[in-house]
Amino acid sequence: MIIDSTGIMILLGVFIILVFMKFPVAFCLAFSSFAAAAYKGISLGAITQKMVSSVDSFALLAIPFFILAGEIMGSGGISDRLFNLANVIVGRVKGGLAMVNALDSVFFGMISGSAVASVSSMAPIEIRMMKKQGYPVPFAVALSCTSACIAIITPPSHNMIIYASAIGGASVGKLFMAGIIPGYLLCALLLVYCYIMARVKKFPQGGVFTFKESVKIIFDSLLGLATVFIIIGGVFAGIVTANESAVLACMWAFIVALFFYKGIKFKDIIPLLKRALKTIALVMTLIASAGAFGYMMTIFRIPEIVTRTLLGMTENKYVLLLLINLALLLMGTMMDMAPLLLITAPILIKVVTSPVIGMDPIHFGIVIIYNLCMGLLTPPVGTVLFVGSAIGGIKIEETVKALLPFYGVMLIGLLMITFIPAITMTIPNLMFGK
Repeated sequence: MIIDSTGIMILLGVFIILVFMKFPVAFCLAFSSFAAAAYKGISLGAITQKMVSSVDSFALLAIPFFILAGEIMGSGGISDRLFNLANVIVGRVKGGLAMVNALDSVFFGMISGSAVASVSSMAPIEIRMMKKQGYPVPFAVALSCTSACIAIITPPSHNMIIYASAIGGASVGKLFMAGIIPGYLLCALLLVYCYIMARVKKFPQGGVFTFKESVKIIFDSLLGLATVFIIIGGVFAGIVTANESAVLACMWAFIVALFFYKGIKFKDIIPLLKRALKTIALVMTLIASAGAFGYMMTIFRIPEIVTRTLLGMTENKYVLLLLINLALLLMGTMMDMAPLLLITAPILIKVVTSPVIGMDPIHFGIVIIYNLCMGLLTPPVGTVLFVGSAIGGIKIEETVKALLPFYGVMLIGLLMITFIPAITMTIPNLMFGK
């Protein structure tokens, strides 16, 4: 195989230089692609067409609607209701308010699909309540940040749609179903850790509600939780596709937030749409630029080179998977999740699906998404870390110190998901067949 070293150096070198110059990642991907194309004699028009075709995908239609639904539910008064619901379920246990934090993130995450939206909406309530009950603020912030990442692993995470597009068309419905148990697994690990810490640190017991109050809280939260059943239940039952569930979830979220919870008013709609449009534009621009970058990587055969290199190091699939996870963890500390998905997934999918490893692309999708979401909790680009620290009013260094045991909890989950395929593949296999 002939390797064009100069072309690869131009493509990767320009990208790395621009990243260190703090250019937006989308521009780094686009400009490095244009530079490599000019060297190779490929017309810039062809690269531009590749960028357009990257976002001209039916599967990507779900992203704008899920982002908009998350914005609506995040602003529509659902946060307080979900917090109270979680408090009813586990609040009476010792250290229950910490457990409420984790369970709350499951409820909201399966509506918003965004870790940043989850921590922005839920952390102000959670941290304030935990601080009031005597929990250390760094612990409360670290727990809020970690539990917010559940939103990325469970449906309707738009990162699953990005991954499906990056590898050339995996089933979004299968990815949605594959993320359910891993998301619950992370929640369960956090609940166990919180219970242990409550015993060791003597954290207080959470809220206690009367039967009448509990019933009222449960019924008050049902309208918001119905969004989860629309998204997951509709896809699970085969009634709607992922795109259709996104539209229905968006419509239902708007009706609930505007007319029932009254968390938003008509005057709030335009600012809300502007915020959603800004996020959508960023995501779509990134996907378009990554399409051009991926095209040039294919031209220079970078996926083949990486595949040959990794498979040449060892034929032990467990060692290979550990190496891949380690590399992803390191890269996740240096770059945001979405661009890393778009860059690494097309390369590594060839390695993990090779006969040596034989991993299902759906299984690997959950592994890479779980892995990279840990980067959201690490400096220097951990957006969830920054948002959580700002909400808690503490220094990033304090949050990182408090996060150290939570990194360990997440690593346990990552290893379980990586080496026990049944955790990820049981529900998709039951639904869609092997």
